[in-house]
Amino acid sequence: MKAVERRKSIAALLMTEKNAVSGSALAQLFHVSRQIIVQDIALLKGQGYDILSTHQGYVLQKSPLAERIVKLRHSSDQTEDELCTIVDLGGTVVDVFVRHKVYGKLSAPLNISSRQQVLLFIEGVRTGKSVELMNITGGYHYHTIRADSERILDEIVARLRDRGYLAPEKDPQVPGDLSHPAVSDT
Repeated sequence: MKAVERRKSIAALLMTEKNAVSGSALAQLFHVSRQIIVQDIALLKGQGYDILSTHQGYVLQKSPLAERIVKLRHSSDQTEDELCTIVDLGGTVVDVFVRHKVYGKLSAPLNISSRQQVLLFIEGVRTGKSVELMNITGGYHYHTIRADSERILDEIVARLRDRGYLAPEKDPQVPGDLSHPAVSDT
């Protein structure tokens, strides 16, 4: 893993963790020395990440990244293209979630920020290890996407719209639903 990807992954991990993450744990996770992690944290702070160093580890106070939730619908065959569209334009797919009438909100962290990570995810799905969460809601799903700026997020959304992946906010055929009979906003 390249240093830039490692720092993105560290930032993404700190954004999702509620508790402090130790430098030793990060070093072990990314197969580098603790000193490399200390340097990575310093560089992230220089990029505007408000990372607090505590005796228990690192805690992200505030991210300088722009964030947006997008609602999508497509087939499983289009998942790789959807994810590559996002990461190729500089976005990170933070998570995926669906709103199901019976189960409620179901979510999973992804933190996909490169084509390599997209390919690993797709390989996991195609080898039968898992299926996409969107399959329980007829292809409808949401992603939280992060990028360096709102302009990049606007470009990602426009490209997803051009590719036909953006879903309508409401399906007029299903009163009260966001988009699909199996999907609920509650």
